[in-house]
Amino acid sequence: MVRQILLSARNNSRRISQYVHSILYHLPHPDSFSWGWAIRYFSQQGQFKEALYLYVQMQRQGLCPSTFAVSSALRAYARTTYKMGGMSIHAESYKYGFSNCVYVQTALVDLYSKLGDMNTAQKVFDELADKNVVSWNSILSGHLKSGNLLEAQRVFDQISKKDVISWNSMISGYAKIGDMDRACVLFQQMPEKNYSSWNALISGYVNCGDIKSAWRFFDAMPERNSVSWITMIAGYSKCGDVDSASKLFDQIAKKDLLTFNAMISCFAQNSQPRKALWLFSEMLKAYANIQPDQMTLASVVSACSQLGDLRFASWIESYVNDLGTEIDDQLVTALLDLYAKCGSVDKAYELFHGLNKKDVVAYSAMISGCGINGKIADAIKLFDMMVDAQIHPNLATFTGLLTACNHAGLVEEGYRFFSSMEDHGLVPSIDHYAIMVDLLGRAGRLQDAYELIKSMPMQPHSGVWGALLLACNVHNNVELGEIAAQHCFILETNATAYYSLLANIYSSAGRWDDVGRLRKLWKEKKLAKLSGCSWTEST
Repeated sequence: MVRQILLSARNNSRRISQYVHSILYHLPHPDSFSWGWAIRYFSQQGQFKEALYLYVQMQRQGLCPSTFAVSSALRAYARTTYKMGGMSIHAESYKYGFSNCVYVQTALVDLYSKLGDMNTAQKVFDELADKNVVSWNSILSGHLKSGNLLEAQRVFDQISKKDVISWNSMISGYAKIGDMDRACVLFQQMPEKNYSSWNALISGYVNCGDIKSAWRFFDAMPERNSVSWITMIAGYSKCGDVDSASKLFDQIAKKDLLTFNAMISCFAQNSQPRKALWLFSEMLKAYANIQPDQMTLASVVSACSQLGDLRFASWIESYVNDLGTEIDDQLVTALLDLYAKCGSVDKAYELFHGLNKKDVVAYSAMISGCGINGKIADAIKLFDMMVDAQIHPNLATFTGLLTACNHAGLVEEGYRFFSSMEDHGLVPSIDHYAIMVDLLGRAGRLQDAYELIKSMPMQPHSGVWGALLLACNVHNNVELGEIAAQHCFILETNATAYYSLLANIYSSAGRWDDVGRLRKLWKEKKLAKLSGCSWTEST
């Protein structure tokens, strides 16, 4: 009866789970077959805790588990990464006489491979008398996951009857390390390809930044699934080509939640928050059958953070509560970032302290939020806590710290944090240099700012020179102002703001001939009217 109910179940709802529990506990004659089917079903549906709970209850009923109950429980332990539970079932398998069962032993190989214990996985595999392709694929996957590509290739070469999973695993392995030539050779050698084969290759090219090759294989696909479209949209998003991503999205005949998530995320990650919110609204209006998940909401919150718009925050918290699901850490981090940027630092702290696991993203969001709200002491304290917790800061962490120092005018502290980036194995980006130039410029240390620009290992962009030009305007430094302006004119030929700033510097110094020369140049270039400066000498 249990088997028939589970086979006919179209979805894996809570009601089905309760119903199955009720039947199992009220069976007049409890049997291993019914309990085994229930354990297997929940393990296959990804409800691993439920499967393991039933496995324990089955033993408490005094029932001897079947081979597929044991293998299903091992599968569940492998995906919950609870090593001791899996090891106890390994010991039990000898007691139940399953030491020669290929299904149980293969499940053990899978368990130890996923736990990263390749020595034990290899030992179990070597003891297998009758290896099938699933056994080979399990040990192959383990070596790939541990990063041992040479051993994985050796195993792959030994598989006499490779299936499509064997080939896909090796292609993915080479793609992950960026060896696309080898991945492509294997792809061409495959006797039979499926969606995963094509998607693994496309994903590899996307991760390598070779979007043209990714498109070439995407375009050649005989059929595409949702993952194919999502991978290409993510690829275009990664290289900032939002228009191409949007055109692809429009071509999708049957849009689902995952494709919407990819496109909303693309807009949010490429500084187009209004489009992200517009698409989210369109999804809610036009696709009633598609309900946003926590990934959708995290992207929406990210868009709101960029706009400084708190309107969606309380709605999202209420929406998740109505669903009866726990807000995951990714969404909580996005929400705390939003509250912090909108000035609600206390609410951000409340969410931060409620996180199950505080990672570098959460710390960086709080540091940035404290910084832009003038809580520099809190920002520094959070950074120290983060380092003490052995969480390695990233580039975003230091962007938040330097911005905090900049807002507070703390030059020496800013220099200290900027210099310490190398201690954490980080190379300052062009944006970190821009913040430092702005910090030094605001403090009137224009020569130091100029020397820092000259020491940059990369070509400064207009934002860096623009920060120096703005500081020269504030402190009336004509010499460095001219240098900064000339670089800005070259980098952004049609930006009138730089001409306006230089004209202000000249007029403050009484150099009206230079103001006239700028006006003539402005007219020749047919630029928009300059604002913020006087074209006539005051009397």
